[in-house]
Amino acid sequence: MDKSLRSVLEDSIRSIHNYPKEGIVFRDISTLLGHPRAFRRSVDELVHPFAGQRIDKVAGIEARGFILGGAVAHQLSSGFVPIRKKGKLPHDTVRIAYSLEYGIDEMEMHRDAIRPAEKVVLIDDLIATGGTAEAAVKLLQQIGADVVAACFVIDLPDLGGRKKIEALGVPVRTLIEFEGD
Repeated sequence: MDKSLRSVLEDSIRSIHNYPKEGIVFRDISTLLGHPRAFRRSVDELVHPFAGQRIDKVAGIEARGFILGGAVAHQLSSGFVPIRKKGKLPHDTVRIAYSLEYGIDEMEMHRDAIRPAEKVVLIDDLIATGGTAEAAVKLLQQIGADVVAACFVIDLPDLGGRKKIEALGVPVRTLIEFEGD
């Protein structure tokens, strides 16, 4: 990554210490989303590897993945698919359970949102332990999607999430890393 992009991203991501609990540094991209240059650069960088390729759908993980994913889908002239928490979608859904630090949750998407073999890029703001992203990839693969990549603005590499996604055969693209978080 070029130094100017790293500088723009670092300057626009707010770090909140001891949130949501003691010892955690929460990387908040709401400040990045509110900064026109940083938001534009982030979207451009997420789109760049796929420019000129046929990407049928961009799937975004609730909630910040909706914002980034919608912008990426627009730039790629692709459809957008929301991956939501259980009970939020009104039509026939497919669902997957996944583990969290404090228990189990479920996410779902509309069963007819993606046709088998469609090329899909998964988007979210951050990859940490990878549980949510891993579940989203498995959900997409379960319905036959060709998950071309999983893309995130932020990687917390010490938490190992990238390795979980790559173990599923999906390349991971991130824009910035924060070590030790």
